[in-house]
Amino acid sequence: MDYRILRIALDTPLDSEFDYRWIVSDKNAALPQPGQFVLVPFGRREIVGCILSIHDSTDVPSDKLRDVIAVRSQLSPLSTTWIALCRFAADYYQRPIGEVVLPACPKNLRALKTTALDKALKKTALQLPDASAQAPPKPHLNQEQQFAVETLTASQEFSTSLLFGVTGSGKTEVYLHAAERILKQAAEQAMPAQILILVPEINLTPQLEQNVRTRFPHVIVATLHSQLAEGERTQQWLLAHQGQAAIVLGTRLAVLASLPHLKFIVIDEEHDPSYKQQEGLRYSARDLAIWRAHQLNIPIVLGSATPSIESWQAAAVGRYKKLELKQRAASNAVLPKVGVIDMERNKAQQGLTAPLIEAIRSRLEKEEQSLLFLNRRGYAPVIHCDACGWISQCRRCTAFMVFHKPDRKLRCHHCSAEQRIPSACPTCGNTDLQPLGRGTQRVEEQLQELFPQARILRIDADSTRKKGSAQAAFDAVHRGDVDILLGTQMVAKGHDFQRLTLVGVINPDTALFSQDYRASERLFAQLMQVAGRAGRAAKTETGNESVVLIQTRYPTHPLYQAVLKHDYPGFALATLSDRQSAGLPPFAYQALLRAEAKELKLAIEFLENAKNLLAHEQISFNDPVPLTVMRVAGLERAQLLLESQSRAQLQSFLKTWMQSLRALKSRVRWTLEVDPLDI
Repeated sequence: MDYRILRIALDTPLDSEFDYRWIVSDKNAALPQPGQFVLVPFGRREIVGCILSIHDSTDVPSDKLRDVIAVRSQLSPLSTTWIALCRFAADYYQRPIGEVVLPACPKNLRALKTTALDKALKKTALQLPDASAQAPPKPHLNQEQQFAVETLTASQEFSTSLLFGVTGSGKTEVYLHAAERILKQAAEQAMPAQILILVPEINLTPQLEQNVRTRFPHVIVATLHSQLAEGERTQQWLLAHQGQAAIVLGTRLAVLASLPHLKFIVIDEEHDPSYKQQEGLRYSARDLAIWRAHQLNIPIVLGSATPSIESWQAAAVGRYKKLELKQRAASNAVLPKVGVIDMERNKAQQGLTAPLIEAIRSRLEKEEQSLLFLNRRGYAPVIHCDACGWISQCRRCTAFMVFHKPDRKLRCHHCSAEQRIPSACPTCGNTDLQPLGRGTQRVEEQLQELFPQARILRIDADSTRKKGSAQAAFDAVHRGDVDILLGTQMVAKGHDFQRLTLVGVINPDTALFSQDYRASERLFAQLMQVAGRAGRAAKTETGNESVVLIQTRYPTHPLYQAVLKHDYPGFALATLSDRQSAGLPPFAYQALLRAEAKELKLAIEFLENAKNLLAHEQISFNDPVPLTVMRVAGLERAQLLLESQSRAQLQSFLKTWMQSLRALKSRVRWTLEVDPLDI
């Protein structure tokens, strides 16, 4: 009997590589290929896996070797380079390869029945680019933009460029001009080419998608993000996989898309923590994209007005090319003037100080838009009882339940538990329960009282739950149908508000004293990004200067002083000095072992045992500690931090350590995260 051994990746809790037998019944029939999906028996059920490699023999005893049921031959195989990318991700982030390969593909490819896949294949076969379409005139590039485009496209070999440009400097135009040039060069050589453009947030994708489709009407553009319906995601993925889509836009999951003709990668807002996956395979899309560019020997550009400290350091030591855009792209557009409002001298009323209120009123009189930024949704962080001190604590988490006034509910933002607002204090029976603190809903209420004639719009995760609601809200702002925009970080980046001349920042101080060493970096990025929404067009006809006002009790803090000067290089230099002194990334490498159990004692004991499993002179262990939010959904959580001065030594240690961890018998659920962002 002639047969081949197929090594197949399966998405299973334990080991994810299994050997199966493919019996060659017809010597003239095509053999299965690596990258094809197959239906196989697994236990008492049937599941779909992906062929990783083909062999002539196996160590599996013949009586335990099972046969492949069917091969999904209607889909062209995934490339060996794509499998190598998944193999690298699995090895680096210490996960079974089945947890990379299968989740990276749409569910319809992994379904037992092929009905949905066949339907999607028929639809994609009908999609053709409109060769007769005409692109609109391209915006003129200034000298800095032109130099950046020339540098990015000078060579098609691997290089990592950091495009450091102030907000509104036209980084998107640099991306689009570079992409156009690369596609044109490929067409002249009669070669297929694909461009991958990543953005951090789903709500930014429609805006960029519209810009790209307008500029490239003659090519197919595919989009990939988690809010697509499964059928639509399958079609978009197939357009990329089959090489039909010349440009692929997406969030972090798109970094693992199958792109057989990839020639150029763009990572927009590369500093954004949204590029780090926080469940399952805890990968960094930015870092994987850089590895993928190196693997394919193609250029990649990382763009940001506030680069991550790691990227800034890489540019400082010459590993990345640094390209700068120091001026705004629009003629006569200048960076807004940033000021601080000392809340010790200007007491806030319902969260808003008199200078900020007056600045908003001035904009309303001149028919200009204002934006208020508060990174806290809901009406109030808690409700409390003045009589006995009771506070709305979540019963399942060590966190407060947030008051959502429109729903008349308390909601935990960690476990999603909800309950009606009690009519009286559960402890003492007092009926006068009061909100404590302010969220976007409460500030919206205050704005409506102060400016009853103004058109006020709140944009946060609560107001944009329905599909398409976020884009509809942003469209209203762009049309000029909104006078005052109030929002969370959703409004802080990527949006080009032409009529906006005032930005007010409410309550940013909490991040100044966080135990997370990255908190100041994130706050600085948020402030610079939201400040950049103002003054993006040329100076207004009214002559009103664009202004950013930050309400704070610490106006002399070095972080705010750097924001006042738009001085990211100075802030980065000081931060790098602090990190180097403390032995923190990017001068060290970390991994974080998290454990959760019904009792904190069990989680701590597991981490102590893990700490003592294996010693290594170049690996240092911190003591196991509870997480800041110790309990979530009834489970107690703790963590163990590992550090090393050598990435290679840490990776080598983790491979051996993980084998020992998996052998530990425990009721504790645990996960390992390499290069953690939240500690």
